[in-house]
Amino acid sequence: MMSALFDRRGFLKAVGLGAAAFVTARPGICEDRPRRRPNIIIILADDLGYGDTSEYGGWVKTPHIERMALEGMKFTDFHSNGAVCSPTRAGLMTGRYQQRVGIEDVIVGTRDSNGLDPKELTVPRLMKDAGYKTALYGKWHLGHLGKFNPIHHGFDEFVGYLTGAEDYHYHGNSWYNGLEKKDLEGYTTHIITDHSVRFIEENRYQPFFLYVAHEAVHLPFQTPDDPPYAGPNGKAPHRSEEYWKYWTAERIRPKYEVMLRELDKGIGQILDSVKRCGLAENTFVFFFSDNGAIGAGSNKPFRGGKASLFEGGHRVPAIAWWPGSIPAGKVTDELAIGMDLLATVAALAKIDLPKDRKLDGISLKDVLLKQAPLPDRHCFWGYGKRGTAMREKNWKFITSDKGQDLYDLNADPGEQQNLAGKHPERVEAMQQAVTQWLKEITPA
Repeated sequence: MMSALFDRRGFLKAVGLGAAAFVTARPGICEDRPRRRPNIIIILADDLGYGDTSEYGGWVKTPHIERMALEGMKFTDFHSNGAVCSPTRAGLMTGRYQQRVGIEDVIVGTRDSNGLDPKELTVPRLMKDAGYKTALYGKWHLGHLGKFNPIHHGFDEFVGYLTGAEDYHYHGNSWYNGLEKKDLEGYTTHIITDHSVRFIEENRYQPFFLYVAHEAVHLPFQTPDDPPYAGPNGKAPHRSEEYWKYWTAERIRPKYEVMLRELDKGIGQILDSVKRCGLAENTFVFFFSDNGAIGAGSNKPFRGGKASLFEGGHRVPAIAWWPGSIPAGKVTDELAIGMDLLATVAALAKIDLPKDRKLDGISLKDVLLKQAPLPDRHCFWGYGKRGTAMREKNWKFITSDKGQDLYDLNADPGEQQNLAGKHPERVEAMQQAVTQWLKEITPA
């Protein structure tokens, strides 16, 4: 078994080293630069399930994600802050539970007028104030009104859209370049990747923070070869009832696979650009998904999916990459969550955090650089009427109007055996912890 693993890893390493020949990048455009404060790149996939990628035993071959894990650290117990898009992004940006900023549920199109307050401390603002060049390419989904534009949150550059999902080919009146609406040509995944590579090359001489917020593999299910609004007759908008009648899992699955492969290629291009610019040993890259999968996606071996408080809704693939600092080929089962990234990048970049700011996330620096364990802590996932979930070491607790569930994830990672009746004292203690947490995080 170990021999087979060694052979596989050796093959992937060879593939990774030669991958630059297969991307549309200009060789030799960058040269080595002296080491400085680390660059930070966060790559966020959308609706990507734990069981989708080949690195996590999934059904879609993703060689560049495999290469990232081969050269970095894979997390097996990493979680998004929410089981849907907007809450996770709020937690990522602020380092706090999303409930503290009033974004507990998904912000739906132009129906909802809420968003992330520009006064909030965010990762890009923290980095920009420390002298970093900052950029976001792709999906924002933290408020569609102009006052919530990412430019107002510390990003120097923004090319993307403010809502939760847009057509992958027709960008019409929905995309922005900074504060101005800007129509673009091309496939969304490619546009995001191309701008990311350009940004890396243009800012190779100064520290930068890059947030790559992909739409893939979120609906509408469109490949690079599909027409705008792929669906019945190539015309049905993805939110229509007709669209969902047409899109069975069998129809979605082939497109979903192509979409994920394009995302994987984009990750490879970004890593290759960092290496080509001589920045690999000075660039921290973190990849994860904003929640579990729906439709044709896979959340195996976990129960539930997007919008669920079972593990499949919020346990997601996550990989950290920093050659020379993070030992290659490491795997960690430490319990971590998206809101930990603000404290983590601040620690890696040696940026002091405001002492009067209440953060819920903790730094993963020692896990990454020393493989040290994290302190024991409680983690919570609240989702309105669906209830609240809590982790305490291996114990998972879910409480809602439907009752109380308790699972031992060490023995039952698929959450099939509800042990609440067998451990009433533990249920009571965890219920009290949830009640106290809800009181603490509710905005005044």
